[in-house]
Amino acid sequence: MKIIIVGQGKVGRSIAIALAKEKHDIIVVEQNAKVLSKMRDTLDVMTLLGNGTSADTLIEAGVESADLCIAVTSSDEANLLCCLIAKKLGATNTIARVRNPQYAKDLYLYRNELGLSMHINPELEAAREISKILRFPSAIHMESFCAGKVDIVEGKVEERSPLVGCALKDLRKRFRSNILVCAVDRNGEVAIPAGDFVLQANDRIHIIGKLADVEHFIENVGTLPRPVQKVMIVGGGKISYYLGMDLSKTRMQVKIIEMNEERCKELALALPKVMVLEGDGTDSDILDEEGFKEMDAFVALTGIDEENIILALNALQANVKKVITKVNHIRENSTLYTLGIDTYISPKDVTANKIVSYVRAMQNSFGSNVEAMSKIVSGKVEALEFVVKRNMPFINIPLMHLKFKNNLLIGCIVRNGEIIYPKGNDVILTDDHIIVVTTQEGLQDVTDIFAK
Repeated sequence: MKIIIVGQGKVGRSIAIALAKEKHDIIVVEQNAKVLSKMRDTLDVMTLLGNGTSADTLIEAGVESADLCIAVTSSDEANLLCCLIAKKLGATNTIARVRNPQYAKDLYLYRNELGLSMHINPELEAAREISKILRFPSAIHMESFCAGKVDIVEGKVEERSPLVGCALKDLRKRFRSNILVCAVDRNGEVAIPAGDFVLQANDRIHIIGKLADVEHFIENVGTLPRPVQKVMIVGGGKISYYLGMDLSKTRMQVKIIEMNEERCKELALALPKVMVLEGDGTDSDILDEEGFKEMDAFVALTGIDEENIILALNALQANVKKVITKVNHIRENSTLYTLGIDTYISPKDVTANKIVSYVRAMQNSFGSNVEAMSKIVSGKVEALEFVVKRNMPFINIPLMHLKFKNNLLIGCIVRNGEIIYPKGNDVILTDDHIIVVTTQEGLQDVTDIFAK
């Protein structure tokens, strides 16, 4: 596909890297010559120096034949204008990054007039991810599929866990739970495990199933923590606003600490059910005064990765049960794990994953596209949802008679809303949704899961 990406900040670069790996024809438009030069040196993409809101620039980029134009500059207005012009000039699809809460709220009113195929808000998406984890604090990370019917939940096998030494084939019977472990990260090595795989302490496991079943499994294992009631958030940016808005609909008591006086007033007005305090959240005295150590969860959302990491480490040292930190520049997740920081969020990566999933869904190979895609196990594994259309050559053939690619697992089949954990005699039928977990990259269609 021919894809134009306008803007090369953190989000734009992350999208360009992800889509370049998918072997698309990428054209990057950016006004900053230094940024463009760096992009040209590190990625196999075409570059164009210019203003993405200029029709002449977009025409020079070949917008009339573009399958997709993605506008992710730092300006919402520029992104919306870019998409409007791109659509008028012939781009098939357009995506705009829109961060302003007011714009995001009203966008449904004029999305069609702008010709937008999709709009993305990195801060809102990040807040949603954090909110899900706070509602299910046993999880390190969570991904949802099949309109929320299936979840993949990441957890850690603790030293004293009854899971240590247990083979995966024995999990369901031993713990009376209807789940499947679909991926394991052991000291940075990733496995798509078979039934004879034996769990060890400190393994990071990814469990697939209904959220209620996953919760039941964790409860039976004996590691279900108490629900989160008190949450402290340091940093009053857009993520904190969206997160505070979402959590205020629950029974959680939320406290936001922000050092900018004007921003505090804005948040207090917008979030009447949230306690907003003016102060330096990196000051340990202020944290102590506000009951830092009595919190059930702590979320570090300042604009500086290093500050967030230090705050997270302090929270872990204070034995806060659930600690979440935002990072945007740390590339090696193993560094965070070594420090004991299990749960982190990267808005740019969340955004890139959603756009890659959307792009794959645009590619119609025999009518069985990727419906959803998420990167798990620190980005080393892909979990994909396919929907099966008619006349597929593998329909109604027992799985034991089909040959799949290596390092690939069918995590589950969703048929008429029911989850099936497939065995050798099970078959795939028309209209089934199948969740595939694999280290293979770039699967575009359900037929790609089979070995040649």
